[in-house]
Amino acid sequence: MAPHQVHNGRQQREQQKQKQGSSAGGDGGLGGLGKTPKNWIMGNEAFEARMPHHEGIKALWETKWKFPCSKSLYPFHDGLYEDFAASFDALIKANLNDMTSPEWTRTFLSTGIAEQLIIDGNRVMTQHDKLPRIEAFQRRQLREQASALYLRACCIYRIARFPYITSFPNVNDQEKWNAWEKQKAAYLMAGELWEDTPLQEINVPFLQRKAAQGEKESIPVYVRLPSSYRGDGGSPVVILMTGLDGYRPDNTVRCNEFLARGWAVVVVEIPGTADCPADPADPESPDRLWESLLQWMDTYNQKPHPTYEEEWIKTFDMKRVMVWGLSAGGYYAVRIAHTHSRRLAGVVAQGAGVHYFYDQKWLERVDGHEYPAQLTPAFAMKHGYNSVKEFKAGVQKKFSLLENGILNKPSTRLLLINGTQDGLMPIEDSMMLMEYGSPKEARFFTGALHMGYPLANSAVYPWMESVIRSVRG
Repeated sequence: MAPHQVHNGRQQREQQKQKQGSSAGGDGGLGGLGKTPKNWIMGNEAFEARMPHHEGIKALWETKWKFPCSKSLYPFHDGLYEDFAASFDALIKANLNDMTSPEWTRTFLSTGIAEQLIIDGNRVMTQHDKLPRIEAFQRRQLREQASALYLRACCIYRIARFPYITSFPNVNDQEKWNAWEKQKAAYLMAGELWEDTPLQEINVPFLQRKAAQGEKESIPVYVRLPSSYRGDGGSPVVILMTGLDGYRPDNTVRCNEFLARGWAVVVVEIPGTADCPADPADPESPDRLWESLLQWMDTYNQKPHPTYEEEWIKTFDMKRVMVWGLSAGGYYAVRIAHTHSRRLAGVVAQGAGVHYFYDQKWLERVDGHEYPAQLTPAFAMKHGYNSVKEFKAGVQKKFSLLENGILNKPSTRLLLINGTQDGLMPIEDSMMLMEYGSPKEARFFTGALHMGYPLANSAVYPWMESVIRSVRG
């Protein structure tokens, strides 16, 4: 959409405000046409506060991470408390407070626990391979046992490579990258054991890439097909866009939920993170990325037709393609809902920051909120900036979906999910989307933090099911 069209839309809204008044009040919040809110919905006290876990590693462990670790909750999902207690004791004893340091990574890897878990998993699989196939139940139990061991190793590697890695234009931290490679290898070992819904790692051709910008030739994705897949026109499919610190191997439970509903899943990383080949400094690179992915999905065939040998059976039902973007991935979910609206049945944007998140005043305080580490250094690098100062000064004008006119385009069905107390991606970003383009749907959780956890998923899955049912063949 041309800039003058966006400007005219703003003029019309200003005229309407003069006639009717603004329900948001003043110059801030909704009705302020993207201006910095005078008062954030999360409350000025929470906005200005610095959470206690930022005081150091001891505070992080005792006030924020020890409990989820004991319950195998994010970011310790698939792991066990016993796999981490000694490492955090060592970090606290050494007063090592920098999560981005090589020493952080070495502390988790030096215990040897991850390697031992893989050895134990291999030993279980040796027992499995010795059993005759007639012992199907026992063989399945052993596969599940080995998979759990490999996933525990994955969790250790995940925490070791926290909080952020990228490979564009170059690997930002080689030690964390080595942990990332080990995590992927262990995850593939686990995924090969999921016989009903095995994991496939596929390098999708990045046909729309701009080689002059250093974009790479392929898009690494994980693909899993439901056990109910019979090749009769393809399965509904969810494109899962990952976030700033959670990548392809970090979404097993969510993928299992899709598969249980008979949906295929394609998991992909977003620009500026992990293995994503797209230029993170180019606001339009995700459009090329998703176009290449959708083209591949449209032509990807799993097996020959049993009757018509010249035909191949399609894997995905391209009339029933959904997208779910998580956290930083929520930005890309909102964008694709507008740029590829006719190709998608529905989109979920959970914890999305699309404009107010990039506000300089918000960014001045976000490092003290609920993220376990400093957020702005990672986001600066993720968006292709050389410094946090440059990021804060220029990112809103360059990446805001309001500033670049994306929000004025028509969108597919779009569900916005978040907590009203989100201190990373302000709830104002989700609410603002109601003021632009096509009508949206939303579910906000009062008092909940980033992404609306723990209740958010209970609203997302029923909505996705309704979208699938609404699409006629």
